[in-house]
Amino acid sequence: MITHLLYLHGLKSSPQSAKARQVGNWVQQHAPQVTWWCPQLPASPREAVSKLLRGTADWPKDRMGIVGSSLGGFYATVLAERFNCPAVLLNPSVNPARDLARQVGESTSWHGSEPFVFLPAYLDELRDMTPQELKHLGCYFAIIATGDQVLDWHDMAARYRGAHLRIVEGSDHSLSDFDAHLPHVLEFLQLGPAS
Repeated sequence: MITHLLYLHGLKSSPQSAKARQVGNWVQQHAPQVTWWCPQLPASPREAVSKLLRGTADWPKDRMGIVGSSLGGFYATVLAERFNCPAVLLNPSVNPARDLARQVGESTSWHGSEPFVFLPAYLDELRDMTPQELKHLGCYFAIIATGDQVLDWHDMAARYRGAHLRIVEGSDHSLSDFDAHLPHVLEFLQLGPAS
C-alpha cells in the first residue's frame, strides 16, 4: 500500500504540468491520507537527485511510489534502483546524456517565463548517475507512446524490457491522452482505479 507518492516532471516542465496536476488532484480527492510531493526540480541533475533524496529521507521506502515523466522518468529510475520501490514511467528518457545534448544553453520552461541554463556539465552528471543495468525490473510500469516526437519509443521499450509495459499506439511525448492511462497508473501503485 502506497502511503507516499512522488511526482517528477521533465526538463522544461514543472509541478504545473497537466499530468502532475491530474495525479495530484486524484490523490487529494480520493486518497488524502497519501503524502504527495511534486517538487520543482533544478536544472542540475546532481542537485535534482540530491533534493529528492533529502526530501524523501524519512519516507518509508516500502510504502513509497514514484511517477516520472520524460527526464523525471529517468530520475524515477535512479531512485527506484536505489529504493526498490514501484515507479511509473511516462515516456521516460533512457539516455538523457545523449538526448539532452541539444538542450545545452539557455531555455525557458513551458509553465513559466523564468529562463534557466542547461550546462554542458549536466550531461556528465547524467552519465555518472545512469544505472548500467536495471536490477529491479518488477518495480517498473512504463507507459510508452509510439507517437513520441521527442524520444524514440524503441529505446524506451528496449530499456524496460521485462518490466510492465504499456505501449500506446500514437499519442505524443506529453501523453495528451493521459486520462486514459491514469487508472492503470493508480492500479499499478495499488491506489485503486480512478473514479
